[in-house]
Amino acid sequence: MRKYIEIPLEVLERLVDGKYVEGSLHLDAWTGKIVFNAWVRKKPKHPKNKLIKKLPWGWVKESIGRIKVFSSFPKDLGTAQMMAALDHETKEAKNALIDRELIEFV
Repeated sequence: MRKYIEIPLEVLERLVDGKYVEGSLHLDAWTGKIVFNAWVRKKPKHPKNKLIKKLPWGWVKESIGRIKVFSSFPKDLGTAQMMAALDHETKEAKNALIDRELIEFV
Protein backbone atom coordinates (compact mmCIF):
# COMPACT_ATOMS: atom_id res chain seq x y z
CA MET A 1 0.00 0.00 0.00
CA ARG A 2 1.32 3.46 -0.86
CA LYS A 3 0.59 6.57 1.08
CA TYR A 4 1.51 10.05 -0.07
CA ILE A 5 2.70 12.54 2.50
CA GLU A 6 2.69 16.31 2.04
CA ILE A 7 6.10 17.70 3.03
CA PRO A 8 6.74 21.46 2.99
CA LEU A 9 9.50 22.70 0.69
CA GLU A 10 11.64 23.99 3.59
CA VAL A 11 11.65 20.52 5.16
CA LEU A 12 12.57 18.90 1.85
CA GLU A 13 15.48 21.32 1.41
CA ARG A 14 16.83 20.41 4.84
CA LEU A 15 16.55 16.71 4.02
CA VAL A 16 18.44 17.22 0.74
CA ASP A 17 21.20 19.04 2.69
CA GLY A 18 21.61 15.90 4.82
CA LYS A 19 20.10 17.33 7.99
CA TYR A 20 17.69 15.58 10.32
CA VAL A 21 14.16 16.91 10.61
CA GLU A 22 12.06 16.02 13.63
CA GLY A 23 8.31 16.35 13.50
CA SER A 24 4.98 14.59 13.55
CA LEU A 25 2.64 13.05 11.01
CA HIS A 26 -1.08 13.63 11.17
CA LEU A 27 -4.11 13.20 8.99
CA ASP A 28 -5.45 16.52 7.74
CA ALA A 29 -9.16 16.73 8.55
CA TRP A 30 -10.01 18.89 5.52
CA THR A 31 -8.05 17.17 2.75
CA GLY A 32 -7.75 13.66 4.15
CA LYS A 33 -4.02 13.59 3.32
CA ILE A 34 -1.16 12.73 5.63
CA VAL A 35 0.79 15.89 6.50
CA PHE A 36 4.26 16.20 8.05
CA ASN A 37 4.55 18.96 10.66
CA ALA A 38 8.22 19.87 11.33
CA TRP A 39 9.11 20.92 14.86
CA VAL A 40 11.01 24.14 15.38
CA ARG A 41 14.10 23.18 17.38
CA LYS A 42 16.01 26.46 17.23
CA LYS A 43 16.93 28.09 20.49
CA PRO A 44 15.71 31.65 20.89
CA LYS A 45 18.56 34.09 20.47
CA HIS A 46 18.62 36.45 23.40
CA PRO A 47 21.45 38.88 23.89
CA LYS A 48 23.45 38.14 27.02
CA ASN A 49 23.07 40.28 30.10
CA LYS A 50 25.78 42.87 30.63
CA LEU A 51 27.48 42.66 34.02
CA ILE A 52 27.45 46.07 35.68
CA LYS A 53 29.14 45.05 38.94
CA LYS A 54 30.13 41.88 40.75
CA LEU A 55 29.03 42.09 44.38
CA PRO A 56 30.47 40.09 47.31
CA TRP A 57 27.34 37.90 47.51
CA GLY A 58 25.86 38.41 44.04
CA TRP A 59 25.79 40.71 40.99
CA VAL A 60 24.06 43.58 39.19
CA LYS A 61 23.32 42.99 35.49
CA GLU A 62 21.59 44.89 32.69
CA SER A 63 19.39 43.29 30.04
CA ILE A 64 17.47 44.99 27.24
CA GLY A 65 14.49 45.88 29.39
CA ARG A 66 15.60 45.37 33.00
CA ILE A 67 18.23 45.94 35.64
CA LYS A 68 18.72 42.70 37.57
CA VAL A 69 20.11 42.42 41.09
CA PHE A 70 20.93 39.02 42.58
CA SER A 71 22.09 38.26 46.11
CA SER A 72 22.59 34.90 47.78
CA PHE A 73 23.77 34.56 51.36
CA PRO A 74 24.99 31.47 53.22
CA LYS A 75 22.70 30.14 55.89
CA ASP A 76 25.42 30.10 58.53
CA LEU A 77 25.27 33.90 58.73
CA GLY A 78 23.08 35.01 61.58
CA THR A 79 19.93 37.01 60.98
CA ALA A 80 21.54 40.28 62.04
CA GLN A 81 24.61 39.68 59.87
CA MET A 82 22.42 38.68 56.92
CA MET A 83 20.33 41.84 57.24
CA ALA A 84 23.49 43.96 57.40
CA ALA A 85 24.91 42.15 54.35
CA LEU A 86 21.64 42.68 52.48
CA ASP A 87 21.72 46.40 53.25
CA HIS A 88 25.36 46.54 52.13
CA GLU A 89 24.58 44.68 48.88
CA THR A 90 21.67 47.03 48.13
CA LYS A 91 23.83 50.08 48.77
CA GLU A 92 26.58 48.71 46.51
CA ALA A 93 24.03 47.97 43.76
CA LYS A 94 22.68 51.52 43.96
CA ASN A 95 26.21 52.94 43.77
CA ALA A 96 26.95 50.75 40.74
CA LEU A 97 23.87 52.10 38.96
CA ILE A 98 24.89 55.68 39.75
CA ASP A 99 28.41 54.99 38.44
CA ARG A 100 26.93 53.48 35.27
CA GLU A 101 24.81 56.57 34.66
CA LEU A 102 27.79 58.88 35.21
CA ILE A 103 29.98 56.90 32.81
CA GLU A 104 27.28 56.92 30.09
CA PHE A 105 26.68 60.67 30.21
CA VAL A 106 30.32 61.77 30.45
